[in-house]
Amino acid sequence: MPEPPDSAESDLESDPGPEAEHDKQGLDLAKSLAGRLKQQAAKGGIKPVKRRRRPRIDGAQISSARPDDRDPQKLTNTLGRLMRDQGWEVDVAVHGVMARWPTIVGREMAEHCKPESYEDTVLTVRTSSTAWATQLKLLAPDLVRRLNTELGDGTVTRVNVQGPHTPSWRKGPRTIRGGRGPRDTYG
Repeated sequence: MPEPPDSAESDLESDPGPEAEHDKQGLDLAKSLAGRLKQQAAKGGIKPVKRRRRPRIDGAQISSARPDDRDPQKLTNTLGRLMRDQGWEVDVAVHGVMARWPTIVGREMAEHCKPESYEDTVLTVRTSSTAWATQLKLLAPDLVRRLNTELGDGTVTRVNVQGPHTPSWRKGPRTIRGGRGPRDTYG
């Protein structure tokens, strides 16, 4: 039994069948149309098609080779423009400082002092103990100077240092005003 030839070789070697031949009537029609077009072009009857510019519609810009606002933009440029337009630049910079707090104040101080809020050029920092609050109050001018170099002059004018949250001794609906809180009553 003979082996079937490869498909690529069989296409080249086989002679076209009756279905591969061109339609004689369609080929004659195409030749006659091409001849007529040549005759009309020789007589000057066919004119080249002129391309017309589209008119601008109500001041709409048409794309050109130069970059404009409709071209794809980098995300950093777009976000920068959005922050500038909305007035969010300072807030974003302050939140960036809060994220980099350990690198600005040092690892040990960052473990005991956390920034809580920023309003009207005042940064509020909460400490874990009163000793760290006292330490941070002494270092507040240096911290303001360091933050202003990071954020820009005048961004932070004061650091409000707050100690740890104190526990409330109020328990239940009945309390005494001016009471001294729990005392050692066990002898």
